[in-house]
Amino acid sequence: MIALPTSLLVGIDVSRDRHHVAFTDGTATERWGQLTVPNDAGGALQLAQAIGDQATQHGCDAVRIGCEATGVYAWHLALWLSQATDPPRRWEVYLLQPRTVRRYVASFPSKRAKTDRQDPWRIAEVLSHDAWLPRPFQIAERTIALQRLTRHRHHLVRQLTRLKNYAASYLFLKANGLVCHPPWSDPWGAAAEAVLLEYQTVEDLAAAPLADLVTCLQQGARGHLADPERVARAVQQAARNSFRLPEVLKEPVHQILSWTLQDIRYLEAQIRAVDRRIAREPAARNNRLVTISGIGPVFAAGIVAEIGDITAFPDDDQLAQFAGLTWPPRDSGQYHATDTALARTGNVYLRYYLIEAANSVRRHDATYAAYYARKVAEGTQHAHRRALVLTARKLTRLVFALLRDDRAYDPTHRSVRPGSHR
Repeated sequence: MIALPTSLLVGIDVSRDRHHVAFTDGTATERWGQLTVPNDAGGALQLAQAIGDQATQHGCDAVRIGCEATGVYAWHLALWLSQATDPPRRWEVYLLQPRTVRRYVASFPSKRAKTDRQDPWRIAEVLSHDAWLPRPFQIAERTIALQRLTRHRHHLVRQLTRLKNYAASYLFLKANGLVCHPPWSDPWGAAAEAVLLEYQTVEDLAAAPLADLVTCLQQGARGHLADPERVARAVQQAARNSFRLPEVLKEPVHQILSWTLQDIRYLEAQIRAVDRRIAREPAARNNRLVTISGIGPVFAAGIVAEIGDITAFPDDDQLAQFAGLTWPPRDSGQYHATDTALARTGNVYLRYYLIEAANSVRRHDATYAAYYARKVAEGTQHAHRRALVLTARKLTRLVFALLRDDRAYDPTHRSVRPGSHR
C-alpha cells in the first residue's frame, strides 16, 4: 500500500556528528528539500521545526520519519522525535536497518550513487512502501533498562566465546594432546586451569610425579573430582602424546595462555555480576516465563525485554519472524527444497535468548526433551544445533501464549484456539 500523497516523508541519514535530511511527498517522487543538522539536542529542535514547516507548507496531515539505524547514533534522535508532538499531525518514526535500505536500492536495475547527500532520498523512498517498514519506533518504560542490561550480557558472552576460542589455539600449541583427547569435561574449569598454570611445558607435565598432579587437580577442583587419579593419568598420557614446542616458544606460549585464562575468569565474573543485576529488575522476576522449568530471571528478562508489548504480534509466527527463527521455503516449479536455511534476519538478541532458554528447558522439561531428542535423531548435519533451533521455535509458541494470556506455565494445558494443532 502506497502512502497517501498528503503525507510528508522524512529520510534521515544518520552519522555521529550530523544528520543529512531529505523531505519528499508521500510517494517519494517529488523532492521538497534537504538540510543538514548536527547530531545534538539543538539539531533535533532545528529538524523538528523544519518538519513542521514542510508539513504546513505542503498541507500534509501525516509525517513518516525514517532514520537509518547506525549503531547508537540514531537512538537519541529517534526517541526525541517519537516523543515530539505536533497536533493534529501524526508522527511515525522508523528505525530502518542498513540492510533494508541496501536491499531496496539493489532492487533497481541501474546502479545508484552511495553518498551522504543521496542516502536520505533512498531512505525516504523506503518509507513510501509499507512492506519494507518495521514497527514504528517506541520504547517500553518497563523494560528499557532491562534491555540494556541483557544486551550487555549478550556482548559479554560473545566476548567470552571469542576469548575461549583464542585460548584454545594456544592450548593446542602448548599441549595439543589435551585438545585432541581432553581428560576433563570443561577445558576451562578450575581443575584444568590449575594444571595449565602450574606446569609450564608438556615435558614438565609428563614428568610430574602422579601424586603431585593429583594434589594439583584436587586443589584446583576444591575436592570435587570423583576420581582425580584417573584424570591425572589421562592428563599425563595426553602430555606424552603432545608435540614438543621449540625451546624459544615454551615460555611465551605458557605466559599468553596464563594471561588469557585470567581474562576468561574476569569475564565470567562480569557475567555473574550482570546476572545478579538483571535478577534485581522487577520485570525480570515478575513475568510468566519464569514459571517454565529451566527458565530463570536472566533468560526470561532477555526474552521479555526484546519482545516488549506482546500485543504487537498477532500470532507466534510473527514473533518467530521477529526473532529470525523462520525458514523461508525454496520452491521452483516441481522442485521443493527439503533443507532450507534459517532466515537470521530478525532480532539477534531475542534469537539468542530463545535458543539459550530452549537449551535449558530441554534439560528440565520432559516434553521439550523428547522433542529435542527426536529432532537430533532426524538430523544428518549439525544435529545438535539444528535440534536446538527447532526447539527454540517450539518454545516461541509457548512464550507467545503465556505472555498473550498472562498465565503461568502448565505442562498439561492444551490450547483450544484455532490453529493450535502445533
